[in-house]
Amino acid sequence: MTQMAVDPITVEIIGSALSSIVEEMGEALIRASYSTNIKERRDCSTALFDLAGNTLCQAEHIPMHLGSFLDLIPHIMKRHPVADMRPGDVFCGNDAYEGGGTHLPDIVLAEPVFVDGVMSFWAVNLAHHADFADRGHAHIYQEGLRIPPIRLYRAGVLQDDVQALILLNCQVPRERISDFRAQMAANRLGVQRLQALCRKYGRATVLAAGSALQDYAERKMRAGIAAIPDGVYRFSDRYDCPEIDGELDMTCEIEVVGDAMRLHFDAPAQVRAGLNMTMTALLSTVYYAVKAVVDPTILPNAGLARPLTVTAPSGTIVNCVHPAAVNGRLGPCQRVVDLIHGALAPAVPDRVTAASNGACFSITFVGHQPKDNTIWVYLETIGGGSGARATRDGLDGVHVHMTNTSNLPVEALELEYPLTLLRYELVDGSGGAGRQRGGMGLRRVYRADHDCRVRIDGARILSRPWGLFGGEPGGLADIVLKGGAKPFDHGNGGLRKGEIIEVVTGGSGGYGPPTERDGSAVRRDIAEGVIDAATARRAYGV
Repeated sequence: MTQMAVDPITVEIIGSALSSIVEEMGEALIRASYSTNIKERRDCSTALFDLAGNTLCQAEHIPMHLGSFLDLIPHIMKRHPVADMRPGDVFCGNDAYEGGGTHLPDIVLAEPVFVDGVMSFWAVNLAHHADFADRGHAHIYQEGLRIPPIRLYRAGVLQDDVQALILLNCQVPRERISDFRAQMAANRLGVQRLQALCRKYGRATVLAAGSALQDYAERKMRAGIAAIPDGVYRFSDRYDCPEIDGELDMTCEIEVVGDAMRLHFDAPAQVRAGLNMTMTALLSTVYYAVKAVVDPTILPNAGLARPLTVTAPSGTIVNCVHPAAVNGRLGPCQRVVDLIHGALAPAVPDRVTAASNGACFSITFVGHQPKDNTIWVYLETIGGGSGARATRDGLDGVHVHMTNTSNLPVEALELEYPLTLLRYELVDGSGGAGRQRGGMGLRRVYRADHDCRVRIDGARILSRPWGLFGGEPGGLADIVLKGGAKPFDHGNGGLRKGEIIEVVTGGSGGYGPPTERDGSAVRRDIAEGVIDAATARRAYGV
């Protein structure tokens, strides 16, 4: 069937409308949700897909969540014929091997969009349900409930038995049911907005514009790659975290030929820990990292992936196979970004940053509420330093690359959970010195006000975030137990009432030799509060 032509102005208008729809879906999900992880930390994403499962538009929330979207629609259609789908059907899934997901807490709801009685699009959203806590990570069967793509709603009617099965496997079902309702509301809003768009412009025009937008993203990606000198670029780095002893060596080789790019990754065999990445996790990481370097303005749709070829040996931590555990896959994904940017630095030095904190430092507490003995689960991911670039210092205390969530405000934390936050501050001097300084890491100190279990994941505890072109590395991360707390076993442990855990996240690398920093520029930064005087003296001698 020949695709109808649509004029560029209409394509631009429809593209902006699609972006507006997914952003509105995201705000609806956040505002209607119940759990702190979604309503405060915004750990969720929304997207629209065409009938075949190609991304039309994804909201600018969390790049990692693209991995849970990439293979979802094909998995649904493999199990459920399109001819059997009806308006109001909603499919639910999370499995990393049979559901297109990347780890089990990310539960996706997908609703087919019917226009003039014809199934034409998909409205999809994902929410991280911070529930599957205090579990093992030797293999995926320990990590939580695995959900293949199943109908949660059939023709608009909730399947109570399906929901009951899911809730029975959750530690905090009162949060889950409310967050599911918020996800439903977000998708229904997306369905309504997309149907209204089709009524205004016609179904065929919107479909054609969606296809044109993907072609446009491909053209921009190819033009950006063509501006990179042809060649083969390599980079190696190491990954560490509390789950494993020692470090894992990871390597990336990038070949640029004309307007196409091939990326090959090598890494150790998959491990008996939750660090393994499925191929969809690797792909979403590559798409983000390359887009950020080539052209950040490229539309976030399926077209940008067409010029990229991604390979990795099967059965490794960057392309694991069943039944590898995957809960902490975001940590190695952050290192993959470092690999890509490190490899491309010689080719496009003005477009990359030095190494950022290189982690998604996460800490999960689980316990029983003192007042009624109900289970509570609190997840926090903590920012760190963002790498310096050619023209700017790195940002302090932010989430970087594949994660983009907010912190939980202290007031909300202490209101909801039996914890007290004793300190929350930037780690002075943790940004690597350079012509442009690396961003500083964070220190967050928790005191348990009631007995609880704790799990912590992080990275850059053993290897410092590297600098670029003479810039110095950033500061190391650390985990410190105080108040009599017993040592943790590979990131797992417990706190008694009054015991303390201090989390220090990594800084980031500097860019360019520190001596090249102009004194007047440093003094201006001090006056504007960008850098404190003590750090300026250490880094630049000013």
